Amino acid sequence: MNPTYYLACDLGRENGRVVLGTLSKGQLSLTEIHRFPNKTQEVNGHVCWDLVALEKEIFAGIEKAAQLNLPISGLSASSWGVDYVLLDGEDKPLQSPNCGKCGRDETERLLKKLPFSTIYAETGIPLMPLHTLFQIEADQQADPALFQKAERFLPIADYLNTRFCGVAACEESLASTTQLYNPQTHAWSPKVLAALDLPGSILPRLVPSGTAFGPVVDALRKYPSLVNTRVVATCSHDMAAAIAAVPARAEQRWAYLNSDLSSQFGVELQAPIMSSQAREAGFTNEVGLGGSIRFLKNSAGLSIVHECRRAWEAAGQTYSCDDLARLAREAGASESHIALDDPRFREPGDMPEKIAAFCRETDQPVPATPGEIIRTVLESLALGHAETLQQLQALTGQEIEVLHVVGKGSNNELLNQLVSDTTGLPVIAGPADASAIGNILIQALALWHLKSPDHLRSIVSSSFPTRIFKPGHGFAKAVREKFRSLGLALGVLETCGR
Repeated sequence: MNPTYYLACDLGRENGRVVLGTLSKGQLSLTEIHRFPNKTQEVNGHVCWDLVALEKEIFAGIEKAAQLNLPISGLSASSWGVDYVLLDGEDKPLQSPNCGKCGRDETERLLKKLPFSTIYAETGIPLMPLHTLFQIEADQQADPALFQKAERFLPIADYLNTRFCGVAACEESLASTTQLYNPQTHAWSPKVLAALDLPGSILPRLVPSGTAFGPVVDALRKYPSLVNTRVVATCSHDMAAAIAAVPARAEQRWAYLNSDLSSQFGVELQAPIMSSQAREAGFTNEVGLGGSIRFLKNSAGLSIVHECRRAWEAAGQTYSCDDLARLAREAGASESHIALDDPRFREPGDMPEKIAAFCRETDQPVPATPGEIIRTVLESLALGHAETLQQLQALTGQEIEVLHVVGKGSNNELLNQLVSDTTGLPVIAGPADASAIGNILIQALALWHLKSPDHLRSIVSSSFPTRIFKPGHGFAKAVREKFRSLGLALGVLETCGR
């Protein structure tokens, strides 16, 4: 059987990539064609994405891929969630899309119209100011005429897929991150739309993950290698694509940790859990491949390490990731731990000083060296994941047997070992490129080049190496109790309000 080729536009908040996937004899290989920074710009005092620059880079990457003269079967974009594009009657953007982390907060205003208990009962999504629901409220307050001009609303990746093929639709995994979507009815929530006074006519039709659209637009069909290319709505949400690529075995009871700048710890379910207990614990219900539910908890991740590196580099000290891993290992067990969901750790700045200040405020020893600081961060992450595991098992009634770690954090051996030690679970780490892998293999599934989601995961298992970490020394009970007593395991609820 001849190889088949696919293009994934894999977009993150910091950078984007166009990746070529080659599927041959049951093996998938990836080739990065084009990488670029994802730029922001300030518009009317708000941080916005530079949509023009983003599109320019993506189409440049597609052109580079087309010049390889390979018959590309599929093309799809996946991106972060929350942020969106508003289009006029000619499908032209009305404004630069706001960056959800730009600091606007309209939660109090909207909660007067619709209580959070109702929002969660409708959407299964926790309360965070960056969510689409609150961004829309903020946009309406800033410019009441904006939504009167808008003919269509599209999340970022769905907008790009529309640019590729001319078909406007919203794929369910990305729709489920907007807090406008009901995962029980698999439809937009009328109650939420009414509270926003948002006309349902601007919301696109919903399509399941792995929906194949038609051919690419004429501007792309000019390349011979793209003449027979079909655009696919894979899992348009990058994390949903990553979880689809977890190399799990169907017979195991497994959980996943998507470990990157932020962390997502959860399980796949057949139906959402939207109880008051799930709401109070801060769990979210998002859609995955095959209509599955990604029941998960978001928490801080390796962005803290990233910010520490940046602060040290500004002070003239440059450390690679390997350097910091070695120094953290050499530092030994930390005497201090931090609440990674404390608001101060969400914002850029002098992160080592923020960590020191937190430790002083909580009467803990202040880590002094880079190794001690990073060890403090990594142990805090691992302890937080162990707390999430306990909550997850209590809410689902499942006893987890193995934890799969994907994303860039799967390369951090010390963190993986600490997570195994704190959770008491074997950790299977890899692949790191799970979002691009999932994007590509869901394309193959949609185009009938693969048989099933289980077949997809078997391709991942046979194509990409993983590493197993087994529980070792564990963490003393006193350490766990101290962690809890400081309120470090409460997650986003304490910082966002209920």
